[in-house]
Amino acid sequence: MNSCGFLIALSRAIMAFVVVFSMTPFASAQWRERVLYSFQGIPDGAYPAGDVVFDQAGNLYGTTEYGGANDCPGITQCGTVFQLQPPAVKGDKWKENVLYIFKGVKANDGDSPAGGILLDKAGNIYGTTAYGGSGDCKLFGSRSGCGTVFELLPPKQEGGKWAEKVLYSFKGGKDGYFPWGDLTWDSAGNLYGATEYGGGYGSCNAPYYQYCGTVFEVSPPKTDGGKWTEKVLYAFKSGTDGANPNGGLIFDSKGAIYGTTYYGGDTVDHCNSGDGFVGCGTVFQLTPSTMNAPWTEKILLHFKTDASMGGNPAAGVIFGPDGDLYGTTYWGGEAVSPAGTIFKLHSKAGHSWSESVLYNFTTEKADGYNPLGGLSVDNNGKLYGTTSRGGSSFYGTVFGLAPPTGHRQTWDYSVLYSFTHFPDPEMPQSSLAFDKSGNLYGTAVYGGSGNQCQGHCGAVFVLQP
Repeated sequence: MNSCGFLIALSRAIMAFVVVFSMTPFASAQWRERVLYSFQGIPDGAYPAGDVVFDQAGNLYGTTEYGGANDCPGITQCGTVFQLQPPAVKGDKWKENVLYIFKGVKANDGDSPAGGILLDKAGNIYGTTAYGGSGDCKLFGSRSGCGTVFELLPPKQEGGKWAEKVLYSFKGGKDGYFPWGDLTWDSAGNLYGATEYGGGYGSCNAPYYQYCGTVFEVSPPKTDGGKWTEKVLYAFKSGTDGANPNGGLIFDSKGAIYGTTYYGGDTVDHCNSGDGFVGCGTVFQLTPSTMNAPWTEKILLHFKTDASMGGNPAAGVIFGPDGDLYGTTYWGGEAVSPAGTIFKLHSKAGHSWSESVLYNFTTEKADGYNPLGGLSVDNNGKLYGTTSRGGSSFYGTVFGLAPPTGHRQTWDYSVLYSFTHFPDPEMPQSSLAFDKSGNLYGTAVYGGSGNQCQGHCGAVFVLQP
């Protein structure tokens, strides 16, 4: 991947967000879409690539990769953490509050958040920034930082400022750098995520970036005022074990971690690789170790050059109500013009895993293609997601996929909405969040009414059945 390709890849959303509840079957007509907020660039942010999450009051939270300020040095673009408040009167506009604007490498606070956020019961926000922090990583000759894990603390008094705290600044070597996508956590408050580079093994995008990525844990201090500590659970080697992991990790009931890598898995397959990248990606499992040893990795699936099962998953996987794993791939499939898949991994007695393709995307139809976001699922096993391209106007879709029932033996795919040209959102890359009424919420990197950005500045949208 060259430098331009890597910057484009900043917008890949690597997330797998699950909310479980019942929903009615898909209607034949398209759902109704409404833009909740269009970003303007400065000072409110631009290019929201990650998921949005709700608090108990019904406010939405998320990040923008760019915008917020115009004085970030080099190629990095500051970025924001935002809140959207629902209107008091139905039909009025949602209100955006910028909770924090990142200042860049000069301030060591992080910049360019590339994923969604976590929200704890106290209202604290946790996330990652792709760049910034105190690390000495350089890009094109200038210090860009190696990325951070951050926390935002709400103001003690209404109307006050949110305070940002850097929990960990990546150093750029064996500890990983360029943290990508969402965090997850365990019951003890430890945070888990992935870095696309670093870890100390392999060469995945030299000379711009080094090594092939990590899965990491950041743990809170044992005493008040102490420092958070980072530990690499697994460092990828760019061979059969995978390379360049996505965020959106998930746990099973026994504490094992599941995720995907965009590359790696085979030393000869190339898929959408090129420029030194090898392999079509993997689905992996990491099993906890004892005595501070690295976790044990097991490859559940490595995608192949023939791409009949898909290739290059750009988001994590989720568990369905049946205990199987579900995900998407950006490329591949068995269609005439293959452009991604929705796949399922079924566990056989807890040992081997078998894959089946539930849907093949193609550029030949208006069903959408090239999904970059993860899936969401209801407790009836219906899957929901987005495609970054395609649809009736080429700007992406929101889709639903219903499992077989009765005499129907195949999964039933439906385009719930096709995005049009701005001021409609364009190129959705997030997973979808549900409210209590079954409405779907997401972000689109481009589009909206903000015209101060190339391709417009992006938007948050809702779909109502």
